[in-house]
Amino acid sequence: QELEEARRWEGARDVRPLDGNVRRWTGLLLPNNPPYNTGAFRFELTFSPNHPLEPPCATLRTPIYHPSVDLEGRVCQPLTTHGHWEPATRAIQVLQDLLLQLDSPEPRRLLRPDVARELQERPEEFRRRAEEHTRLHAEPRPE
Repeated sequence: QELEEARRWEGARDVRPLDGNVRRWTGLLLPNNPPYNTGAFRFELTFSPNHPLEPPCATLRTPIYHPSVDLEGRVCQPLTTHGHWEPATRAIQVLQDLLLQLDSPEPRRLLRPDVARELQERPEEFRRRAEEHTRLHAEPRPE
């Protein structure tokens, strides 16, 4: 049911179980805002055997130049931390929160202090680097 809900959402495409495993989903996130809106970003959402009592883990598999995503694709996402997680939270809300974070980089949610500092102190340089990184690494946006 949650997978079908995620498949109908316009912020993602190709949402499906990874290798037939219903506890691991993959798909493409489609950011709305520059500097990321020229590409699509592959994500993985992994659910604990204790889901929904424990939060899922979101990882970006497509490299991205973003202050809240580290070089391994781990995301600083407070919604999915044990202190903030609510069992009633749906998978689509996790994906919507992730897309919102990509669309509006938040220097306070940071895993890459150097990128966050650049975003705050030299926003034009940040945007130029993020656009170039997106051009080089992001997947083509599906129609």
